Amino acid sequence: MSTSALLLIALASVILLLLLVIKAKTHPFVALLIVSLLVAFTTGIPADKIVATIEKGMGGLLGHIASIIILGSMLGVLIEMSGGAESLAKAFTDKLGTKHAIAALTIVAFILGTPVFFEVGFIIIIPLIYGFSKVAKVSPLKYGLPMAGVMLTVHVSLPTHPGPAAAAGILHSDVGWLMLTGICVSILVGIVGYFVARAMNQRNYHLSINVFEQQQTAEVPELSLSAQQTRLPPPHALTIGGLIIVPIALIVSGTLCQALLSPHNAVRQLMTVVGTPPVALLISLGLASWLLGIRRRMSLKKLGEVTGSAIPSSADVILVAGAGGAFGGVLVASGIGNALAQALETIHLPLMPAAFLLSLVLRASQGSATVAILTTSGLLSQAVAELPPLQLVLVTLSTCFGALGLSHVNDAGFWVVTRYMGLSVPDGLKTWTVLTTIMGITGFLITWLLWFIL
Repeated sequence: MSTSALLLIALASVILLLLLVIKAKTHPFVALLIVSLLVAFTTGIPADKIVATIEKGMGGLLGHIASIIILGSMLGVLIEMSGGAESLAKAFTDKLGTKHAIAALTIVAFILGTPVFFEVGFIIIIPLIYGFSKVAKVSPLKYGLPMAGVMLTVHVSLPTHPGPAAAAGILHSDVGWLMLTGICVSILVGIVGYFVARAMNQRNYHLSINVFEQQQTAEVPELSLSAQQTRLPPPHALTIGGLIIVPIALIVSGTLCQALLSPHNAVRQLMTVVGTPPVALLISLGLASWLLGIRRRMSLKKLGEVTGSAIPSSADVILVAGAGGAFGGVLVASGIGNALAQALETIHLPLMPAAFLLSLVLRASQGSATVAILTTSGLLSQAVAELPPLQLVLVTLSTCFGALGLSHVNDAGFWVVTRYMGLSVPDGLKTWTVLTTIMGITGFLITWLLWFIL
């Protein structure tokens, strides 16, 4: 089949995927499987190999990310129920002073967002936003907008979350370098987002009456509900910070050991295992179970129930990611990936902006950052196959930052932020949509600059 025909099929498959998700309201898992089957048939993959190709693509990706998503969710649940978010917020506010409370809480949001999904994490910090905004007698937007922006940045750029983890699996980029580079770039993006949000908050926005009333009655949180019930104080901020930093440090250390030590070095061999994301998260979860659960007199049965409650909420993300892996597998087997690589070479569109723009368009069209990252990664998987490791990481990050921008009415995160902040749809588009787009472009530009430096 000709290159132009393969590219037309790729374009049609993306349009069909968008129509199924947006117009037909089909679940992304089902939509991705339908599109995968149709692409396989139309590109001439042998009938007896179609299902095997889909199973291979799905199974390979799920084996890479399922444990990461579930273990990260369990860690997030334990931090949530212990009152750890409030503890972090108070520690940073006390350290930086009340005048810098917004900056302090934004730092908390960055740390908390590392293991916790965006929507879940934002809902966790809502009591903090209301409580501190009441004390400061300011709009909750002054706290909520920069906090939400930095949490979404972490959600789309660090491989403790499904989109970046899946992209690393599809594009075969090194997770450790992706984590290290993603953290560094995300810090810069978060700083830009903080100042952009502060500029936006120079004007006053009309809040819904429900949010206004909640903010008036809110208290600065002292304890989480579970901590109040057991009459225990929340855990120390250093404990929570340590639990979040442990898996990151192990993953980065594993990568550095592989780069710096000889293959037969015992430390390298140990860190090769310990530094993998599932093992690193498992170690952190074990520490959290002891420090936040058993040591605080939680029964083993209750601990199992709490950590187990994270599994149902993870299932939807895992299924969508798996279907995205199936779609990516079909794109590779059909030859579409090679066709796209040739087309990019012909029109001289560099890989970095191509990855960013594809992801941005898909994000704007269908709403899901994870689907945008998965689809773009599948399309680019052949084009990046020969890249050196660090450039591969940068292309992955470019894809991820494309999915940060243009969050609007077809994105569940848009409704979570605007509803809890009390914003109307027009004001949400003027603030949240603009903020995420500026942050996404900033992340891409920093990453592209690194491409030329490295």
